[in-house]
Amino acid sequence: MESMLNKLKSTVTKVTADVTSAVMGNPVTREFDVGRHIASGGNGLAWKIFNGTKKSTKQEVAVFVFDKKLIDKYQKFEKDQIIDSLKRGVQQLTRLRHPRLLTVQHPLEESRDCLAFCTEPVFASLANVLGNWENLPSSISPDIKDYKLYDVETKYGLLQVSEGLSFLHSSVKMVHGNVTPENIILNKSGAWKIMGFDFCVSSSNPSEQEPKFPCKEWDPNLPSLCLPNPEYLAPEYILSVSCETASDMYSLGTVIYAVFNKGKPIFEVNKQDIYKSFSRQLDQLSRLGSSSLTSIPEEVREHVKLLLNVTPTVRPDADQMTKIPFFDDVGAVTLQYFDTLFQRDNLQKSQFFKGLPKVLPKLPKRVIVQRILPCLTSEFVNPDMVPFVLPNVLLIAEECTKEEYVRLILPELGPVFKQQEPVQASNMILLIFLQKMDLLLTKTPPDEIKNSVLPMVYRALEAPSIQIQELCLNIIPTFANLIDYPSMKNALIPRIKNACLQTSSLAVRVNSLVCLGKILEYLDKWFVLDDILPFLQQIPSKEPAVLMGILGIYKCTFTHKKLGITKEQLAGKVLPHLIPLSIENNLNLNQFSSFIAVIKEMLSRLESEHRTKLEQLHMMQEQQRSLDIGNQMSTPEETNVAHTGSQQIDKVFNHIGADLLTGGESENKEDGLQNKQKRASLTLEEKQKLAKEQEQAQKLKSQQPLKPQVHTPIAPIKQTKDLTDTLMDNMTSLSSLSLSTPKLSASSTFTSVPSTGLSMMFSTPIDNTKRNLTNGLNANMGFQTSGFNMPVNPNHNFFSGTNTAGVTTMTLGAAPTLSNYSSLSVPPAGAKQAQQRPPDMSALNNLFGPQKPKVSMNQLSQQKPNQWLNQFVPPQVSPGLGSTAMGTQVNVMGQAAFGMQGNPFFNPPNFAQPPTTMTSGSSASNDLKDLFG
Repeated sequence: MESMLNKLKSTVTKVTADVTSAVMGNPVTREFDVGRHIASGGNGLAWKIFNGTKKSTKQEVAVFVFDKKLIDKYQKFEKDQIIDSLKRGVQQLTRLRHPRLLTVQHPLEESRDCLAFCTEPVFASLANVLGNWENLPSSISPDIKDYKLYDVETKYGLLQVSEGLSFLHSSVKMVHGNVTPENIILNKSGAWKIMGFDFCVSSSNPSEQEPKFPCKEWDPNLPSLCLPNPEYLAPEYILSVSCETASDMYSLGTVIYAVFNKGKPIFEVNKQDIYKSFSRQLDQLSRLGSSSLTSIPEEVREHVKLLLNVTPTVRPDADQMTKIPFFDDVGAVTLQYFDTLFQRDNLQKSQFFKGLPKVLPKLPKRVIVQRILPCLTSEFVNPDMVPFVLPNVLLIAEECTKEEYVRLILPELGPVFKQQEPVQASNMILLIFLQKMDLLLTKTPPDEIKNSVLPMVYRALEAPSIQIQELCLNIIPTFANLIDYPSMKNALIPRIKNACLQTSSLAVRVNSLVCLGKILEYLDKWFVLDDILPFLQQIPSKEPAVLMGILGIYKCTFTHKKLGITKEQLAGKVLPHLIPLSIENNLNLNQFSSFIAVIKEMLSRLESEHRTKLEQLHMMQEQQRSLDIGNQMSTPEETNVAHTGSQQIDKVFNHIGADLLTGGESENKEDGLQNKQKRASLTLEEKQKLAKEQEQAQKLKSQQPLKPQVHTPIAPIKQTKDLTDTLMDNMTSLSSLSLSTPKLSASSTFTSVPSTGLSMMFSTPIDNTKRNLTNGLNANMGFQTSGFNMPVNPNHNFFSGTNTAGVTTMTLGAAPTLSNYSSLSVPPAGAKQAQQRPPDMSALNNLFGPQKPKVSMNQLSQQKPNQWLNQFVPPQVSPGLGSTAMGTQVNVMGQAAFGMQGNPFFNPPNFAQPPTTMTSGSSASNDLKDLFG
């Protein structure tokens, strides 16, 4: 078995080598490169067909080669007859020019070993397609082996043959004489072309109205290549030695029968007794019924029966056949129109191309790619037709594989990508490409995307047409994931920002923001924080749609898992930008609620993150303090006393700060009584410690006051003092605190100082007779917080409280009251004042008691805020977009919820746009619907 295979391989190799050597000796090879053996055709399939290219132009061709070794068995005169017959056929074909005849690119050349000529590119002969593989390579190409004719191909192919015969009969006055599947060639585009004019007969009186065609008698002694194929020959050729144009129509009938019967002819002829066979055939034709033609489609069955009629005059002529209803198929008519496209003007072409997308889905893919696509791409040379042709080409590209697209379509699109003239056509081309951008980016190789596709997108963003800009901005998010990151960062994003800032169209500006919001997920965090968010502050317009677009980008960045906004960015840039925008007069209630919901969510996260940080720092400080206490056990007593005094001052100030924050009213009466009891239990040792603290404070007074520095908090422990002891010191030692005490008036405001620079002034009316605090404590306090100004209404007190026994009453924003000490004045910080012996202040012992421990500043910061403070704290919300704790769900136009799940840019609300001088496109409102759901 193996030896047989090896023998077969060697035989095939030898034959191929022989054919190649035979072709190489032919003059055709001087101008053409001969390639692979692909098909066979001509009378008896004697011509081998090779693919080839022209050396000078690289134009694709088909090379027909007849190897003379095929006729080595014949005698010399028989060889000459065969060669003459083949030459005559090629020469006649070369002289005839018609779209339905095979086009000769290079005339016949003869060498010692072969005959050769070149034609247009060829796929195969109809006989090969129908299953006759004679004179083909032993390894038949799957393209031919698996080829299947579609109905539209069969219909239009037969129509083309009919048109070719009509040309020969009417215009050339010629009878072909051998219309067979072997002499019908399918070119590379799938068109059916006639060849094989070896036995053609021209009219003897072409000038007369009735042509006459001389006919030769059948000579059975001639070689088969010198005779036409009898199975497709009309009976009158043999029986009456006559022929006419109707004889070719009989042959057309037999070809139609063979096409629908897998290549089998209607009659088989015995070549040894041809006269007897034709006599029997004539008898069968006279009784031919519809039952013999069941394989033929019903709509053409009667016409085939007429073509096979014994009487030539009954047969339809070629022109009549082209007009039968069988060929009125939409696909066949479409293909026919393409073949005559060069005859149409631009108006006719444009109308045809507009309707073509409805026809293309009805045609087989191979027919579209082979027949229609080349005709469409050939129209790209006409700039005015490109906008009409391009949609059809892209529609075909959708059905092509990536390899087919790169090989067949992309090279033709190259010049179209760069077309900019005429302007109207260029704009239409941009719109068409933008609508199919996902197709282009999916099937185009990366290099071509960077060199051809993206530059076109950039041109669209910079186009003067608002419609093009809007469309471009709308579709960019649909293919953003297909754009490489450097191109997006360095080329696409800057152009989107530029379009937003420079446009006079509200629609373009809003669509720019929507586009940015949708592509945030494809950007990295730091690029968004450093480039996108600062850009939002540059947008000049304050229309509600623009403001909601800005809010949407902030929210997307804030809630996105990959992105997020840092605590420092929130406090320093985002919130200072969003808060003023939230009170713009153009915003409606729902839009304002959207802003407030996002701002609260940001504040909540800001508080949570910073509190966590401070708690961690506090824990570290407490651990360090516990270590310091152990070290202080071995230090001198003076050091411990000083440290204890500092703690006492810290506790007193923290206590007063707590009272201030609660407004003096959050404490109930029971708390006041408890405080009074606690203050009455001051021990002698504690009093001694307080006295030492006074001495320590006096030393601090002589030092230069510490000026607050921005971003450099200074611990307040060593610059503060127990105010109770100061009061006990005849109310004159307040200056020892070295603190500036500005006079407060009804118009006082909170100004900016670090928290460590706390300045307080207490004016306390004390009844020396009763020596208690039942008259209350009126305190005017000025404290400053960095970056925050808060005016105090002069008409009422921001913090106020009733004067009840044991409860300190504070009044902030009113003029200080010194009922019993009208002559008391507080000197400026740093001024010296003589100390006076205080009167008996034993009643102040109630300020402290053993039941209420003193609280340090650090401990105070860890206490839970009271109920009054909680109303200013935003509710904790989930950082995700889908959180239900966001509060009021809002919509730009009061419709769908703002805080729904997902990116707010993919669920936008309608924006209410007040009248504006800016022009807005129809798509602006729709795009804004995509902003917040």
